[in-house]
Amino acid sequence: MTAARSHDGPGPLRRAGRATGRALRTPFTGTARGIRKATHAHGAGESGLGRLIELHAVNGAGDVMITVALASTVFFSVPTDEARGRVALYLTITMAPFTLLAPVIGPLLDRLPHGRRAAMAGAMLARALLAVTMSGAVATGGLELYPAALGVLVSSKAYGVVRSAVVPRLLPPKFSLVKANSRVTLAGLLATGVAAPIGAGLQTIGSAWPLYGACAIFIVGTFLAFTMPPKVDSAKGERRARLIDPEDHPHLPHRPEPVRRPLDRKPQRTKKGNGEKPAKERPPGLRSVGGSVLHGLQANAAHRALSGFLIFFLAFLLREHPMAGQSAAVSLAIVGVSAGVGNACGTAVGAWLRARGPEVIIATVLGLALGTAVLAAVFFSTAAVAALGAVAGFTQALSKLSLDAMIQRDVPEEVRTSAFARSETLLQMAWVVGGGIGIALPLNAVLGMSVAAGILALGAATSVRGLLGAARRGTPHPRVA
Repeated sequence: MTAARSHDGPGPLRRAGRATGRALRTPFTGTARGIRKATHAHGAGESGLGRLIELHAVNGAGDVMITVALASTVFFSVPTDEARGRVALYLTITMAPFTLLAPVIGPLLDRLPHGRRAAMAGAMLARALLAVTMSGAVATGGLELYPAALGVLVSSKAYGVVRSAVVPRLLPPKFSLVKANSRVTLAGLLATGVAAPIGAGLQTIGSAWPLYGACAIFIVGTFLAFTMPPKVDSAKGERRARLIDPEDHPHLPHRPEPVRRPLDRKPQRTKKGNGEKPAKERPPGLRSVGGSVLHGLQANAAHRALSGFLIFFLAFLLREHPMAGQSAAVSLAIVGVSAGVGNACGTAVGAWLRARGPEVIIATVLGLALGTAVLAAVFFSTAAVAALGAVAGFTQALSKLSLDAMIQRDVPEEVRTSAFARSETLLQMAWVVGGGIGIALPLNAVLGMSVAAGILALGAATSVRGLLGAARRGTPHPRVA
């Protein structure tokens, strides 16, 4: 009887063990359920957008792990002069080839509309393998590190181009593109904020450990990319967009023609039996939808160039001349956190505004960034640098969301994914140019802030007048779905 009763139920030790296991699992399972609930809300789970949000979070976490490892090797581990030489070498070996490759990325991926899931998975897997390759060279900083870093950079930007092209196909019902991009961007920012201190902790164990962590994260992302819905690979009704079509549009029109006119254009018929072939129909260019998108691209290119410039210039400036009473690491952290908070706030405000009057929003935030840069140049101080970082992050995020809304509004659906691919490639090239200026400039605070203001002034001179003119004339497509 005693033996039988001993098997009637679990003993006290077993019950205690199960309770302890549940207590230890609850924070992780509860957090996972909360994340899944947030990413799949409002129809995002049914449409597949939730999976893309999770994939972008994985992408952001893996990228920041690699960034931590490279920054520790190229920037923090050597004196300032040597670090500047190493970063210049890094830019030469990675950014210069990338500048040549960037114009190819968009058109190449545009030719693979049926393999978008495979393209995103390939970008993840490539970075996983390259992270392992870099782990052997990161401690010594050898030249073999730089080709691998170039591969990581190209893979990361290729993922970004494909992701921009995928978002329009995963919109839930009554869900705006600006809102969808806000969710995706916020997920990436939150994942970056969580992974950055983890990567710093792994760095204390060994210089290769953040790369091992990145490899594990990207492997997860490789499998997650294939869980996207099949419609991601569907190219039904799509055509490739071209940024310039001089034969069809020798002069840039102020307002777009009706959206369907470029697509409804038919080849000219010839007389029967004359042996001539009908003229080949050309894919519509972005100029065929009016100047708003091109002016928006110009303004966003200025924001992206400013971002690249500030990253490199302030990194060296604050290392050589930290903020009053702060170490170089703390000074850099203050600016980095300010920019991250500003970016998150800009994303949230963009979703709240729902892209009402995107031309006015872009012109306004460009003026705000320009005014802040001018004040930072005139009254340079710790507060001015932190404010410029926050405003740059805020305005870049809000301007990009507004550009997305204009592309959704003005670009026909048949070429919209192609337009996103091309615009993202151009913006990445602008970031490269800004970064190159930042690394080449002397470490003079007033000069640097003046150059930052000059970059924004150039963007304002080429875009604001056209944006405000388009806003005054109105649009035949007032609703941003």
